[in-house]
Amino acid sequence: MDNDDLHGDVYSQKVGDRLRAIRRQKRLSLQEVEASSDQEFKASVLGAYERGERAISVPRLQRLALFYNVPIDQLLPVEVPDFGVEVQSTTIDLTEVPARRPAKSVTIDLARLEALSGPESEMLNRYLQMVQVQRQDFNGRVLTIRRDDLQAIAAILGTVIEGAVPRLDELGLCYVAPAV
Repeated sequence: MDNDDLHGDVYSQKVGDRLRAIRRQKRLSLQEVEASSDQEFKASVLGAYERGERAISVPRLQRLALFYNVPIDQLLPVEVPDFGVEVQSTTIDLTEVPARRPAKSVTIDLARLEALSGPESEMLNRYLQMVQVQRQDFNGRVLTIRRDDLQAIAAILGTVIEGAVPRLDELGLCYVAPAV
């Protein structure tokens, strides 16, 4: 096996790990993906992608990203394999940044947000998608917003930080867990 094949196998495995992680975050089995996609993504083939036994084409990867409703780059591993190309990188030491505990959080109902229209909801949706990408959280139903995120949300909603939660509630976006 030559060096390119070895790197390709390692990368295929990492892509597969990523595909599996996203599917599991969506709480879908291989069979559920097959059924929900009208058999576009066969369970056996998707399983082979996830195990790194089979390489996925870019167009197919794009369709899978659309199916999972995640940005396509989230289906790729974060680490770039070493193909003998030197890459410059910058490391930030986060141990020197003081930790801050959020004072309060709010949970956003993402399904309700998708039902809204207008520039305010579009900007809010874009911001929350960015938060999902940063946190690698693609469950698609709810998203807990930390106090630190409320400043940006307040700016999007055209209010002060103290007015962000009431405005989200007014829009019907504050998630209330069903009574048990």
